[in-house]
Amino acid sequence: MAEKSPSSNGSKSTEPLQPLTERVRARVAEVGLALEDRARAGGRKIRRIPKTRQASSAKPQMHNPEAAREAQSIRVVFHELGDAHRQYRLRTGQHIPTALRDAGRAFKEAPNLSSLVLVAAFLDDAGILAW
Repeated sequence: MAEKSPSSNGSKSTEPLQPLTERVRARVAEVGLALEDRARAGGRKIRRIPKTRQASSAKPQMHNPEAAREAQSIRVVFHELGDAHRQYRLRTGQHIPTALRDAGRAFKEAPNLSSLVLVAAFLDDAGILAW
């Protein structure tokens, strides 16, 4: 009669089965949409670099508004992970593992999806990730 397990009351039941990279990518996309919605609701337009500045820009990925939104989304998710880990440390009294600190520094040096996944892996192993 029932094709799925009794705990399947939504899409959350399949999330733990997804690879961590896909879960992080999905969270970044979700945050990106929320940022876009917030910008539209506030009457603000998504920031675009004027053409005169585009040629001299040191960050070529920022020429594309979608890349700029993704970069901002990645930073937001990184800060969410940091907040979650701080709350975890307050509850448990644990210190920041050296490997997690190194992963955080690597992210700050090169903020991209791959370095974000490394940070998320530590939190996932500790059971902190809610998504």
